[in-house]
Amino acid sequence: MSSAPSPPSFPRKRESIPPRSTGSDTGLRSLFLVPTVLFAIFVALPLLALIVRAFMTGSVFTQLTQPIVVSALRLSALTSVASLLIIVLVGTPTAYLLARSTFPGKRFLDVLIDVPLALPPVVVGVALLLVFGRLGVVGRWLHPLGIEIAFTTLAVILAQIFVAAPFYVRSAKIGFGRVDPELEEIAVTLGASTWQTLRYVTVPLAWPALVGGAVLSWARALGEFGATIMFAGNFMGRTQTMPLAIMTALESDLQTAIVLATLLVLATFVALFLLRWISRRFGDVW
Repeated sequence: MSSAPSPPSFPRKRESIPPRSTGSDTGLRSLFLVPTVLFAIFVALPLLALIVRAFMTGSVFTQLTQPIVVSALRLSALTSVASLLIIVLVGTPTAYLLARSTFPGKRFLDVLIDVPLALPPVVVGVALLLVFGRLGVVGRWLHPLGIEIAFTTLAVILAQIFVAAPFYVRSAKIGFGRVDPELEEIAVTLGASTWQTLRYVTVPLAWPALVGGAVLSWARALGEFGATIMFAGNFMGRTQTMPLAIMTALESDLQTAIVLATLLVLATFVALFLLRWISRRFGDVW
């Protein structure tokens, strides 16, 4: 058999041609400018106030050494990365099937995966508790074996997976759907096996969408609150992630809560800027 084909280069996004403006367009732009500016101020002002307040006192680095901050940062990093790894391992084949295959129940599965996007996180937490709690559908069988899921670090990871997985699956589905089947057929005619074609052709071409989805998924997992507090509780060092630590700090140390909130805002900005860069370079991934 001939050697596997070399990984193809990423397709670049075509430069879009700016639309021509007309007199009516100019009038609409002037009309829509006011609500657009007001909306931008509405979103930017609270974030700016938060960041300014965090650095205004000059105690940011002191606050970062607080036990509650260190513990929340460590746990959030651990659980969000663990959640992302599981999401990628399970979500990649799921996205591939949804994008490239036809099977009974496909539409139902497609809708089901997107359901967590619309559900209130608190509802997700209650639902997970009814399944994995001590008296839940699955938990009642695990409890006699000494296996506890609810109110543990594992519960944090499961809650994050539930709410964040749709972001990755949706993006990966778009990426796999854009791969030209003819390129895969060429690889097969050159002697590549199914797995070699997937590894050297399909995945590299879908890679920007996979990375974009992973970034969004990680950011969503990092900021998860409602499902976590319902299903995992708020125990420092075990289930208290950054959003939960913010709620706890608000009761006794406002500045610590502000610093934690600022860290989440900055992490979200970095994730979104990375996503925008991927979209501009390789095409929309969401």
